[in-house]
Amino acid sequence: MVCKEIYGSSTVCKKYVKTGKDRLLAVDLSPKWTSLTQFFMVVFLPQGYPESVSSDYLQYQIWDTIQAFASSITGTLAAQAMLKGVGVGDESATVMAATLTWILKDGTGMLGRIMFAWIQGTSLDCDAKRWRLFADILNDLAIFMEIMAPNFKTYFTPIVCTAGVCKSIVGVAGGATRAALTQHQARRNNMADVSAKDGSQETLVNLAALICSLTLVPLVTGKEVTIWILFVFFTMLHLFANYSAVTSVIMESLNLARLHILVKDYLQTGRILSPEEGNYREPVLWRTRRKLSVHLGTSIGRVYNKASKLEEAIAIYKGSNYLLDVNFKTGCISIVLSSESTPEDLLQSCVQTEVITYVYDNLYKNKAFSYELDGIAAALTEGDSAKTSEASLHYTKSHIQELRRALIDQGWVCDPLLLGPDEWRAQWDNTGLLDKKDV
Repeated sequence: MVCKEIYGSSTVCKKYVKTGKDRLLAVDLSPKWTSLTQFFMVVFLPQGYPESVSSDYLQYQIWDTIQAFASSITGTLAAQAMLKGVGVGDESATVMAATLTWILKDGTGMLGRIMFAWIQGTSLDCDAKRWRLFADILNDLAIFMEIMAPNFKTYFTPIVCTAGVCKSIVGVAGGATRAALTQHQARRNNMADVSAKDGSQETLVNLAALICSLTLVPLVTGKEVTIWILFVFFTMLHLFANYSAVTSVIMESLNLARLHILVKDYLQTGRILSPEEGNYREPVLWRTRRKLSVHLGTSIGRVYNKASKLEEAIAIYKGSNYLLDVNFKTGCISIVLSSESTPEDLLQSCVQTEVITYVYDNLYKNKAFSYELDGIAAALTEGDSAKTSEASLHYTKSHIQELRRALIDQGWVCDPLLLGPDEWRAQWDNTGLLDKKDV
């Protein structure tokens, strides 16, 4: 034997033997059925699997396959109802009426797609798991409306148009979050390969669902009760599979929800949770509940209505690339970012908000704070925004490097950050006055 080779981490194995005539002979040492298994792996899994993808890839794809199958079945039931609603099989129905209904449905869907991308486009990256689940819930709602629509002839067009808007939103949210999840899963700069193989898997599932639908549709046609039973069953399966899929994803990047969980646990226990623990605790149905909301990258005009107040903030945050204000009347923490702000500044400012939030949430629970947090608690009790900012900034600055090292040691990624800041950026100097050239 001259040499031996394997294909990735698979069981495919060959040895090369030198023969008497100076030829190299390949001998396959692979176990039985390896060729068939390897064929399906090459066709439906990214090259280099499992090393080329994240550790949560297989579990996510299994649940994603189940939800795609269930969604295809309910989609077939909805398509049948839609055809019935536009007049297929009804001699009194006209082609013109059906065409106009379809055009209105598509037109409202296009408008809905544009509006949703405009309003929520920037938040899809930051909360990919939550928006992914939202998209699938909305998709089930749209299918429900399409199945129900033929029973309300008078309101058929408004109902299907509303369903069209919902499905267009599903297309935007689902497509954008799928891209974010694919980027997370691709670990060898192989996002295109992972995305392409995901498409192949979904096509195979839809093909299987199509074959099942060919058997199912003739059996349920005209049987309303059976249709609704199947819809409820597959919808529940779809929702359960989707919830299981998004909760199985372990993202190492930091968004506001995960950072809130990490800082809260750090202040309570002095340790940083692992990505597995942090993602397990992350809410995927609702936003993180806060007594104080957070606005990152806000405009100075929304925060400071007096020059003296702005100058006081600049004095407190001397040398920092952000300003932070706590408004007790509106229950809002606003962060003004400098044009020179870096990811480290964004992380520090958001950690500072979480420190304030933690103390504020536990202020009236008779909870004993460490001596370092007592100053923040006292300032919050007095309702003094400036003292709260100063005390929390001092605490954050003294702990941010330790916290950042602990995050990296646990496997969290601190750059890039998915904190979703707005685009407002300001310039100031340490005296509170801008240079004349900047005015």
